[in-house]
Amino acid sequence: ISASGMTAERFRTDIIAQNIANINTTRTEAGTPYRRKIVTFTEKEVTPFSQIYSASKNALVGNGVKVSKVTEDYSTDLIMEYDPSHPDADENGYVTYPNVNIITEMTNLIDASRAYEANATAFQASKTIAMKGIDLASQV
Repeated sequence: ISASGMTAERFRTDIIAQNIANINTTRTEAGTPYRRKIVTFTEKEVTPFSQIYSASKNALVGNGVKVSKVTEDYSTDLIMEYDPSHPDADENGYVTYPNVNIITEMTNLIDASRAYEANATAFQASKTIAMKGIDLASQV
């Protein structure tokens, strides 16, 4: 579960970096300004260990997380800025910039970083518990 969380948060960090890198992209291959991308997570659908264990332990088995989709943000408006000298300016002199807000992206980056760290800590704790179990079993 922790490993899948770390992978998903790493992907989220990559998308945030892509958003920041395109903060001034006024024309994409489609001819439109870049739109901010948003990552959505869902629970992984894998064959659970509950098939190995009894049905009573079914609720205790987790599947992890996966990236279900990356969507473009249409809930926030693109930024219109007056710059008649810009090559992408419209007939009124306004340039349409991406809807990327550096403060929002940095906040999301901190959130993704902390979530990654939490998953790494949980992974390390699970590894330590497993090693202690192996040590105890070998002493018997």
